[in-house]
Amino acid sequence: MALVDEKILDMSKTVFELANEYPEIKDILKNLGFESITNPVLLKTAGKVMTVPKAAKMKNIEFSAILDRFRENGFTVINAQFPNE
Repeated sequence: MALVDEKILDMSKTVFELANEYPEIKDILKNLGFESITNPVLLKTAGKVMTVPKAAKMKNIEFSAILDRFRENGFTVINAQFPNE
């Protein structure tokens, strides 16, 4: 049974969905190299089709480092499969 205050990040959701659910992830992702996440237009367009794993692959950012940072910030990460070539 999940705790009421448990923060679960589903990596199969889009960046837009996750940012709406947990606005604090925008700062986490920005600090990891995803500077464009702070652009509201890009978040509402590209963010609606982009997942964190896809964005990591596109920006060549270590996916495991992203997962570690989310966990350090109190998130439980699910569906964390990195996309294949």
